[in-house]
Amino acid sequence: MTAAIPRSRDFHLPGRSAAYGANGMAATSHPIATKTAVQILDAGGNAVDAAIAAAIVCGIGEPAMTGIGGDMFALIHKEGEEIIGLNASGRAPAGLSAADLRAQGLSGMPDKDPRCVTVPGAIDGFCRLAADHGRLGLDEVLAPAIRYAEEGIPAAPRVAFDWRNSSDRLTGAARTHYLENDGPLAAGRLFRAPGQAEVLRRVAKQGRAGFYEGEVAEDMVASLRAMGGSHTLEDFAATACDYVDPIAGEYRGTELVELPPNGHGATAILLAKILTHFDVASMDPFGVERAHVEAEATKLAYDARNRIIGDPQHAKIRLAHMVADETAAKLAALIDPKRAMKSATTLSEQVHKETIYLTVVDRDLTKVSLIYSIFSNFGSGLASDKFGILFQNRGMGFTLAEGHPNEAAGGKRPLHTIIPAMLKRGGEVTTSYGVMGGAYQPCGHARVLSNLVDFGMEPQAAVDAPRCFSDVGGLNVERGYSEAVRKGLAELGHDVAVPETPIGGSQMIVIDRANGVLIGASDPRKDGCAVGL
Repeated sequence: MTAAIPRSRDFHLPGRSAAYGANGMAATSHPIATKTAVQILDAGGNAVDAAIAAAIVCGIGEPAMTGIGGDMFALIHKEGEEIIGLNASGRAPAGLSAADLRAQGLSGMPDKDPRCVTVPGAIDGFCRLAADHGRLGLDEVLAPAIRYAEEGIPAAPRVAFDWRNSSDRLTGAARTHYLENDGPLAAGRLFRAPGQAEVLRRVAKQGRAGFYEGEVAEDMVASLRAMGGSHTLEDFAATACDYVDPIAGEYRGTELVELPPNGHGATAILLAKILTHFDVASMDPFGVERAHVEAEATKLAYDARNRIIGDPQHAKIRLAHMVADETAAKLAALIDPKRAMKSATTLSEQVHKETIYLTVVDRDLTKVSLIYSIFSNFGSGLASDKFGILFQNRGMGFTLAEGHPNEAAGGKRPLHTIIPAMLKRGGEVTTSYGVMGGAYQPCGHARVLSNLVDFGMEPQAAVDAPRCFSDVGGLNVERGYSEAVRKGLAELGHDVAVPETPIGGSQMIVIDRANGVLIGASDPRKDGCAVGL
């Protein structure tokens, strides 16, 4: 029997309604961040100002997920103009060498180690967006985060869950800055970050120089070098974000817009194109057949990613091949509807030879799709001594395979998992959305897109719907699926497991031009919400 498709809410059942607004909308993974965005819009700021303010607040409210020691990517769209892409991901320090790491006996990048710490790119990106597209000054935009860093934000239930599950990653100074009595913060306990408040005050006054130069940069560099890193003040001073041209691919009349490498938005486009070769709309949205086909397509798309994606400024990336219709068709032909493949690598050989997401739309319909992350929960688990800046471990995205496009090297950006997205139909941007969850994100983009297009789900239902993900080690299937579906997937050869943590999180804003309103959705897997004006 095919499950009923939740095109709208059944008010007999638990759940939440989508948010509606006519003068602006914000959807984030933390309620205080959503409130901050709405306040900035009410104060005369635009969507860019509100998105920056909310993102920085998320770093205080969700410190395991993101922070000023991380990276950021964004898509910005102003009515009547082209979508703008910003890559604010940092680069490896000049002293990083894959050959040196191989000589030390390593076959992969070391985690919880200064060698996996890339220079933070987010602050440079926020400063650039504010200068180029914001309406308010940085002092006003950063004021809420400065206040919350000083006064504290209570740990919300999901935040406390992540703290409890990940606090063992923290070492050294990070334990001092991010633990309470050497343990995780329970729900309701206030988290304060006075060191970050001081850093943000300096950024508000000096711009990017307040972070990448002077005492703040000296604190980060000295801390990393004391732990064995090769980072220098020159590495930090050289940090610069880049405007990039978005890439796009069509899924049954809807255009999926992503950022180009070093992010893996191309993986989402390829995955969606593979799925066009199957009649997904005829399947049970929460049944065995759809979950199986999506899992197999995910294996093949991610195998392509692992072969191809890297930093285009340092290697030739075969992007056109990866997102070509012909490539998708050849990969789709490898999927057996009755049996799970053991390894995508062998089959596709001939064809190829933790994070916050938020979105804001203002009354002028300027749209921001923004994602901001330190990668693993609490990043590298390392922090600067004085200011308590938690360092990301984005270097884990590199490979040590000699000659690979994504081989670790100084000054190079690693493959990135965080990807913001937008959807277009009939030439107009209709949706700003993203899906958190590390490597899950391309699969999540395709899953939510399919929920909207194939099954006609309204935005909140598309975000709420259960998820599965063919990750390293097997097929993770959320408890939202029935036991019968999990059994059926196992019978097809999938190694099925129910993950302890739900798969990802999501935010979405849909522009309903016919009614002149905005529709916001926020994932119940997180603590956040959507609020309209």
